[in-house]
Amino acid sequence: MRGWLLTFVPAANFKLLSGEDSLTDYRFGKEHIKHRFCKTCGVQCFGEGEGPNGPTRAINLLTLEGVDPDTLTVNKFNGKDV
Repeated sequence: MRGWLLTFVPAANFKLLSGEDSLTDYRFGKEHIKHRFCKTCGVQCFGEGEGPNGPTRAINLLTLEGVDPDTLTVNKFNGKDV
């Protein structure tokens, strides 16, 4: 679960069902993205930031129960070269 497989959704389409009190966050660099993770185990579950179309959530699909990453279509993104 420490790896990342991200999907991006508008913040309005994201609802955290439970565990808010178990989360903390960190920011680095220009501090534009709030990286949310579990205070207990350190698993990084999602991020909050601004996308080109407004508030966005980056969800780490590897932290969701019932999601088999081998069944997903993956579009690779090289952030280094952007």
